[in-house]
Amino acid sequence: MEYTEEELTEAKRQIDSVLHKLRETVKTLEAKENAERCRSQITLAKRRLAAFEIAERLIEREIGGR
Repeated sequence: MEYTEEELTEAKRQIDSVLHKLRETVKTLEAKENAERCRSQITLAKRRLAAFEIAERLIEREIGGR
């Protein structure tokens, strides 16, 4: 499927926003007094971070290759 540069740029902007929020979420959860109780939430947030970082790099590659 083909996407316009504008669509890719907007998708990257949205991903950047989600990445920022996820990073803050991880910091908050890890800073909790009982962080071990949040271990599954921390793991999920870190996995989502990794997935969005991959998506961001792929979008950057697609934009750069045009």
